Amino acid sequence: MGMDFRYRKLGYVALTVTDVEKSAAFYQDMVGLDAAGEGPGGSRFFRCSNDHHNVILYPGTAGGLKRIGWQMESDASLDAAFGHFGDIGLKPQWLDAGEQQALKQGRTFRMTEPNTGATFEYYADISQFIPPYSRKVTKIARLGHVVLTVKEFAKARQFFTEQLNYRISDYIPGAFAFMRCFPNPFHHSLAIGQGTEDRLNHVNFMVTDIDDVGRANIRAQKMQVPIVFGPGRHPPSDSIFLYYLDPDEMTVEFSFGMEEFPEVGPRAPRMLEPSLETLDYWGGAPSPRFGAKGVIETVG
Repeated sequence: MGMDFRYRKLGYVALTVTDVEKSAAFYQDMVGLDAAGEGPGGSRFFRCSNDHHNVILYPGTAGGLKRIGWQMESDASLDAAFGHFGDIGLKPQWLDAGEQQALKQGRTFRMTEPNTGATFEYYADISQFIPPYSRKVTKIARLGHVVLTVKEFAKARQFFTEQLNYRISDYIPGAFAFMRCFPNPFHHSLAIGQGTEDRLNHVNFMVTDIDDVGRANIRAQKMQVPIVFGPGRHPPSDSIFLYYLDPDEMTVEFSFGMEEFPEVGPRAPRMLEPSLETLDYWGGAPSPRFGAKGVIETVG
């Protein structure tokens, strides 16, 4: 069938947390998401857009990544992705009507990404809120990206680009790849890095104002939230960043500014030098706690 499917954006990330009340307060008061109701099994919905949810928290025994939701451009793209994933043996499964309804989404399917074991979910339609996202704590522009640490980096990089229709924007050979979900313009919606195990590295929210990063830095200090990297500026995407830990020590990032790529005639990916300067123009270094926690939940 080939890759004749197109992404709209990274839709949402579902996280498992050990204390839903504590994490719900953190994602509202520190991150600045709006609560959007409760779901099945004690789950909680949160949003930073008009979409019904951009984050879902599920109760569990260890903090980690439950799944990543991708919004496709159309029903036709959704069907094309399902067909392609079936053709290459990924066994995609449509959700039943009850689960789709509970998620306030249209037709939705899931598959297991074979390199990381992560559950990837795909849908074209999601219920919309009429009241805008409040921006009361942080002026979040969008859920930005998810980064995964992978054991089999070369294999994963090849699979994402050859089978899942991601395009590489920049890379560090054998170590890191920043990828956009085609034809979404942002420098990366997903990135993978070489590691000793498969795990969640961090979840990013893009903010509308550099002051949002500065205020978050002060807010984290006042709320005794551990800062694990930054503030600084990333050379690859040219964004100002701050990384901090949620109550389960999963890493969350705020970033301001990001390169956008045209659908036709984008620049070639850059091969980057593996050094601290590649991570931060300002010379900072991440703490050992950065990206260290976050199991990837596998199904079956």
